[in-house]
Amino acid sequence: MFLDHPTLTATNSFTEPDRLERLTRVYGYVAALADLAGKQTFIEKVSQLHDHKGTLIVFWHDSPTEDEKAFFTQAWSSKMGDGSTNVEHEV
Repeated sequence: MFLDHPTLTATNSFTEPDRLERLTRVYGYVAALADLAGKQTFIEKVSQLHDHKGTLIVFWHDSPTEDEKAFFTQAWSSKMGDGSTNVEHEV
């Protein structure tokens, strides 16, 4: 069992707690996509997810591949996420 999950933060999370719930759903979606793709160590590369006014910012411990970045775009653009492709990556 993996215990070092990324930190989830959001702008205005105290007044809009649904933003953190949305990040939890997106994180689960991304973890499932990574598992289906056979990327067993993928989630260890992610350090933080932040929702900044509808833009998902993904912070990485190690540089992601384009496929790994695409997992977050797919999840964020789904009904589990924001419904947009506004995703930024920081290493």
